[in-house]
Amino acid sequence: MKQFVIFIVIGILLVSVGVGCIQDQKTSTTSLTEEEKQGILWMREEEKLARDVYLTLYEKWHLPIFNNIAESEQTHMDAVKSLIDKYALEDPVIDEVGKFNNPELQELYNQLVEKGSKSVEDALIVGAMIEELDIVDLQKWISKTDKQDIIGVYENLMKGSRNHLRSFVSNLKNYGVTYEPQYLSKEEYEKIINSPMESGT
Repeated sequence: MKQFVIFIVIGILLVSVGVGCIQDQKTSTTSLTEEEKQGILWMREEEKLARDVYLTLYEKWHLPIFNNIAESEQTHMDAVKSLIDKYALEDPVIDEVGKFNNPELQELYNQLVEKGSKSVEDALIVGAMIEELDIVDLQKWISKTDKQDIIGVYENLMKGSRNHLRSFVSNLKNYGVTYEPQYLSKEEYEKIINSPMESGT
Protein backbone atom coordinates (compact mmCIF):
# COMPACT_ATOMS: atom_id res chain seq x y z
CA MET A 1 0.00 0.00 0.00
CA LYS A 2 2.84 2.35 0.89
CA GLN A 3 4.50 1.66 -2.48
CA PHE A 4 1.22 2.44 -4.26
CA VAL A 5 0.96 5.79 -2.46
CA ILE A 6 4.57 6.58 -3.32
CA PHE A 7 3.90 5.87 -7.00
CA ILE A 8 0.90 8.21 -6.94
CA VAL A 9 2.93 10.99 -5.31
CA ILE A 10 5.73 10.57 -7.86
CA GLY A 11 3.18 10.65 -10.68
CA ILE A 12 1.66 13.87 -9.39
CA LEU A 13 5.10 15.46 -9.10
CA LEU A 14 6.02 14.48 -12.67
CA VAL A 15 2.78 15.91 -14.02
CA SER A 16 3.37 19.14 -12.09
CA VAL A 17 6.87 19.45 -13.51
CA GLY A 18 5.54 18.81 -17.02
CA VAL A 19 2.86 21.48 -16.68
CA GLY A 20 5.45 23.90 -15.39
CA CYS A 21 7.67 23.28 -18.41
CA ILE A 22 4.76 23.82 -20.78
CA GLN A 23 3.90 27.07 -19.03
CA ASP A 24 7.53 28.19 -19.34
CA GLN A 25 7.47 27.42 -23.06
CA LYS A 26 4.27 29.41 -23.52
CA THR A 27 5.79 32.32 -21.62
CA SER A 28 8.81 32.33 -23.93
CA THR A 29 6.58 32.78 -26.97
CA THR A 30 5.35 36.09 -25.59
CA SER A 31 8.81 37.44 -24.77
CA LEU A 32 9.31 39.24 -28.09
CA THR A 33 9.57 43.00 -28.17
CA GLU A 34 7.30 44.88 -30.54
CA GLU A 35 10.27 45.59 -32.82
CA GLU A 36 11.17 41.90 -32.91
CA LYS A 37 7.59 40.99 -33.83
CA GLN A 38 7.51 43.72 -36.46
CA GLY A 39 10.80 42.50 -37.92
CA ILE A 40 9.67 38.88 -38.23
CA LEU A 41 6.38 39.83 -39.87
CA TRP A 42 8.07 42.30 -42.21
CA MET A 43 10.72 39.83 -43.34
CA ARG A 44 8.12 37.11 -43.90
CA GLU A 45 6.34 39.32 -46.42
CA GLU A 46 9.53 40.82 -47.85
CA GLU A 47 10.81 37.34 -48.69
CA LYS A 48 7.45 36.67 -50.33
CA LEU A 49 7.82 39.89 -52.31
CA ALA A 50 11.15 38.66 -53.67
CA ARG A 51 9.70 35.26 -54.55
CA ASP A 52 6.60 36.71 -56.20
CA VAL A 53 8.51 39.29 -58.25
CA TYR A 54 10.88 36.60 -59.51
CA LEU A 55 8.04 34.23 -60.37
CA THR A 56 6.29 37.01 -62.28
CA LEU A 57 9.44 38.06 -64.13
CA TYR A 58 10.22 34.43 -64.96
CA GLU A 59 6.81 34.17 -66.63
CA LYS A 60 7.64 37.33 -68.58
CA TRP A 61 11.24 36.64 -69.64
CA HIS A 62 11.80 32.90 -69.03
CA LEU A 63 15.28 33.48 -67.62
CA PRO A 64 16.32 30.51 -65.43
CA ILE A 65 17.86 32.81 -62.80
CA PHE A 66 14.42 34.05 -61.79
CA ASN A 67 12.97 30.59 -61.36
CA ASN A 68 16.04 29.34 -59.48
CA ILE A 69 16.16 32.25 -57.06
CA ALA A 70 12.38 32.16 -56.58
CA GLU A 71 12.82 28.62 -55.24
CA SER A 72 15.51 29.87 -52.88
CA GLU A 73 13.23 32.67 -51.70
CA GLN A 74 10.62 30.06 -50.82
CA THR A 75 13.12 28.47 -48.44
CA HIS A 76 13.74 31.93 -46.98
CA MET A 77 10.00 32.34 -46.46
CA ASP A 78 9.91 28.96 -44.73
CA ALA A 79 12.78 29.96 -42.44
CA VAL A 80 10.94 33.07 -41.27
CA LYS A 81 7.74 31.03 -40.94
CA SER A 82 9.57 28.84 -38.42
CA LEU A 83 10.04 31.94 -36.24
CA ILE A 84 6.37 32.85 -36.65
CA ASP A 85 5.39 29.36 -35.51
CA LYS A 86 7.88 29.33 -32.63
CA TYR A 87 6.65 32.63 -31.24
CA ALA A 88 2.97 32.00 -32.03
CA LEU A 89 2.60 35.04 -34.29
CA GLU A 90 -0.13 35.46 -36.87
CA ASP A 91 1.24 34.79 -40.35
CA PRO A 92 0.64 37.86 -42.57
CA VAL A 93 1.18 36.01 -45.85
CA ILE A 94 -1.67 35.89 -48.35
CA ASP A 95 -1.45 32.68 -50.36
CA GLU A 96 -1.63 34.41 -53.73
CA VAL A 97 1.22 35.68 -55.90
CA GLY A 98 1.42 39.47 -55.88
CA LYS A 99 -0.89 40.03 -52.90
CA PHE A 100 0.35 41.47 -49.60
CA ASN A 101 -1.10 42.54 -46.26
CA ASN A 102 1.46 45.29 -45.87
CA PRO A 103 0.45 48.21 -48.15
CA GLU A 104 4.04 49.45 -48.40
CA LEU A 105 5.23 46.09 -49.70
CA GLN A 106 2.21 45.87 -52.00
CA GLU A 107 3.14 49.20 -53.59
CA LEU A 108 6.79 48.17 -53.86
CA TYR A 109 5.82 44.90 -55.54
CA ASN A 110 3.73 46.76 -58.10
CA GLN A 111 6.56 49.19 -58.86
CA LEU A 112 9.19 46.47 -59.20
CA VAL A 113 7.09 44.32 -61.51
CA GLU A 114 6.30 47.34 -63.67
CA LYS A 115 9.99 48.22 -63.96
CA GLY A 116 11.08 44.63 -64.49
CA SER A 117 8.57 44.13 -67.29
CA LYS A 118 10.20 46.78 -69.50
CA SER A 119 13.23 44.75 -70.57
CA VAL A 120 15.41 41.81 -69.57
CA GLU A 121 18.05 44.24 -68.33
CA ASP A 122 15.51 46.07 -66.18
CA ALA A 123 14.29 42.75 -64.81
CA LEU A 124 17.81 41.81 -63.70
CA ILE A 125 18.31 45.27 -62.20
CA VAL A 126 15.11 44.77 -60.21
CA GLY A 127 16.51 41.48 -58.93
CA ALA A 128 19.69 43.16 -57.74
CA MET A 129 17.69 45.96 -56.11
CA ILE A 130 15.54 43.47 -54.20
CA GLU A 131 18.57 41.64 -52.85
CA GLU A 132 20.21 44.90 -51.80
CA LEU A 133 17.07 45.97 -49.98
CA ASP A 134 16.83 42.57 -48.33
CA ILE A 135 20.36 42.89 -46.97
CA VAL A 136 19.76 46.40 -45.64
CA ASP A 137 16.50 45.43 -43.95
CA LEU A 138 18.00 42.30 -42.41
CA GLN A 139 20.87 44.35 -41.00
CA LYS A 140 18.35 46.74 -39.48
CA TRP A 141 16.28 44.01 -37.83
CA ILE A 142 19.38 42.21 -36.54
CA SER A 143 20.38 45.44 -34.77
CA LYS A 144 17.04 45.45 -32.94
CA THR A 145 17.25 42.01 -31.30
CA ASP A 146 19.56 40.04 -29.05
CA LYS A 147 17.80 36.70 -29.58
CA GLN A 148 20.24 34.25 -31.14
CA ASP A 149 17.57 32.19 -32.90
CA ILE A 150 16.26 35.25 -34.74
CA ILE A 151 19.76 36.54 -35.51
CA GLY A 152 20.75 33.10 -36.82
CA VAL A 153 17.84 33.01 -39.26
CA TYR A 154 18.45 36.57 -40.43
CA GLU A 155 22.19 36.04 -40.92
CA ASN A 156 21.53 32.95 -43.01
CA LEU A 157 19.04 34.90 -45.12
CA MET A 158 21.68 37.58 -45.65
CA LYS A 159 24.11 34.99 -46.98
CA GLY A 160 21.50 33.97 -49.51
CA SER A 161 20.80 37.57 -50.47
CA ARG A 162 24.49 38.30 -50.98
CA ASN A 163 24.76 35.26 -53.25
CA HIS A 164 21.66 36.32 -55.18
CA LEU A 165 23.04 39.84 -55.58
CA ARG A 166 26.26 38.41 -57.00
CA SER A 167 24.26 36.29 -59.44
CA PHE A 168 22.13 39.16 -60.70
CA VAL A 169 25.13 41.46 -61.11
CA SER A 170 27.01 38.73 -62.98
CA ASN A 171 24.07 38.23 -65.33
CA LEU A 172 23.84 41.97 -65.94
CA LYS A 173 27.50 42.00 -66.98
CA ASN A 174 26.63 39.44 -69.64
CA TYR A 175 24.21 42.02 -71.04
CA GLY A 176 26.84 44.75 -70.91
CA VAL A 177 25.26 46.48 -67.91
CA THR A 178 27.27 47.71 -64.92
CA TYR A 179 25.00 47.73 -61.89
CA GLU A 180 25.12 50.66 -59.49
CA PRO A 181 24.02 50.02 -55.89
CA GLN A 182 20.73 51.61 -54.86
CA TYR A 183 20.59 50.86 -51.12
CA LEU A 184 24.01 49.63 -49.98
CA SER A 185 27.01 51.90 -49.67
CA LYS A 186 29.43 51.66 -52.59
CA GLU A 187 32.06 50.22 -50.26
CA GLU A 188 29.82 47.48 -48.85
CA TYR A 189 28.47 46.65 -52.30
CA GLU A 190 31.97 46.27 -53.76
CA LYS A 191 33.02 44.10 -50.82
CA ILE A 192 30.12 41.72 -51.50
CA ILE A 193 30.56 41.60 -55.27
CA ASN A 194 34.31 41.04 -55.07
CA SER A 195 34.00 38.15 -52.61
CA PRO A 196 33.18 34.53 -53.52
CA MET A 197 29.83 32.79 -53.24
CA GLU A 198 29.03 31.69 -49.69
CA SER A 199 27.96 28.22 -48.62
CA GLY A 200 25.37 27.23 -46.07
CA THR A 201 22.49 29.25 -47.50
